[in-house]
Amino acid sequence: MSKTKVTHACQLCGAQFPKWSGQCSACGEWNSLVEEVIQSAASARYQGYAAGDPKMTRMASIALEADATRLATGLKELDRVLGGGLVIGSVVLIGGDPGIGKSTVLLQTLCHLSQSVNVLYVTGEESLQQVTLRARRLGLPEEHLLLLADTDVERILKLAQTERPKVLVVDSIQTMHTALLQSAPGAVGQVRESAAQLVKFAKQTQTALFLVGHVTKEGTLAGPRVLEHMVDTVLYFEGEQDSQYRLIRAVKNRFGAVNELGIFAMTDKGLREISNPSAIFLSRYKDPVPGSVIMAAKEGTRPLLVEVQALVDRSYMANPRRVCVGLDSQRLSMLLAVLNRHGGIATHDQDVFVNAVGGVRLTETGADLALLLAVLSSLRHRPMPTTMMTFGEVGLAGEIRPVQSGQERLREASKHGFKVAIIPHANAPKHPIGDMTILPAESLQQAIEHFTQCEEKSTTY
Repeated sequence: MSKTKVTHACQLCGAQFPKWSGQCSACGEWNSLVEEVIQSAASARYQGYAAGDPKMTRMASIALEADATRLATGLKELDRVLGGGLVIGSVVLIGGDPGIGKSTVLLQTLCHLSQSVNVLYVTGEESLQQVTLRARRLGLPEEHLLLLADTDVERILKLAQTERPKVLVVDSIQTMHTALLQSAPGAVGQVRESAAQLVKFAKQTQTALFLVGHVTKEGTLAGPRVLEHMVDTVLYFEGEQDSQYRLIRAVKNRFGAVNELGIFAMTDKGLREISNPSAIFLSRYKDPVPGSVIMAAKEGTRPLLVEVQALVDRSYMANPRRVCVGLDSQRLSMLLAVLNRHGGIATHDQDVFVNAVGGVRLTETGADLALLLAVLSSLRHRPMPTTMMTFGEVGLAGEIRPVQSGQERLREASKHGFKVAIIPHANAPKHPIGDMTILPAESLQQAIEHFTQCEEKSTTY
């Protein structure tokens, strides 16, 4: 009989130890070690679908079929996030909060792809009747979609080896289990080994694989961190539960741009693409409002107009509050210090609240200037003109630093009717962009002067 090996694995980081202890010495988490039984016969790990002995191949002899390397998913926003379509043989991990639309978008994608290629949807959380009920409620073509309700990885791969689907969806990886381990589904070892077998199958058979992953209360993907390293693309669903808009962001992509953003609206017929995403993040007020500034952000390969709002109010606390929604709170504190030192405007006795409208999360430094001008507008209770926008990075020395793709941002703003732009001096275009008035600034003090002039001429703009 083959001997078995007993180990204790951390459910947070995946580290393994020969005996149990109260605290994981690798990550410091308490009460996270769980006993796992591992078979010693490692050679049986990938039996049933191995592609034979490995062979070395010269890169020059590998033929690429341009028409077959990517598949259109039927959702242009999803294709954009994936880098132009679904790459054959790639593994995509998609995570997000419960009920945000992960299963819905994959079901829509597979129903579209089933019209041209062989696809398989494996569900470990729902019954076949539940999946069919959702497809019919959304009005999706269902006649060619193959369904399988199972959680055993070996059985799933045996059936997939027979059917040879071009696209395979596993919903979700935390419900899968392999006979090689005795631990419960969802344990670190089970998630790691199940994902490893599925990834190996996808690479050997050139099957595009979607893995649905659960998220923790912190918003990160549950399971070992190695899960994100094994896959080619990691997508995150973002958005508020009470909002109809859903954002898909690529945080890792071997076949496209990182931080690419796809924008959808949740309707009774599933996820619908937003053709003009800048419009949903802009609030066109009848009259100018203090503390509201429009900036041109760059999400992946696409410029996006976003409204940044600030509210500055007198603080009655010893430590004034600094609250950010959609922006970095640490960067807000740093920028307020720059505003005090190089702009001569103090906020040490003021509560500052900053918000990015629409649930979008701004991670780039190009939002610095918009954030400071919004704070200044609210502090002075002086609105900016509704046809004015800005972008730029603010350094600790008070300089306005350039950002990438400045002219693309300006063209996007001009397309939406903006007439004035306060931008970094290094991003000033050599040729006019529409009828926009460009106000370049080399320092924060100069940007504040431009802002003051625009306040005085707001009726003109």
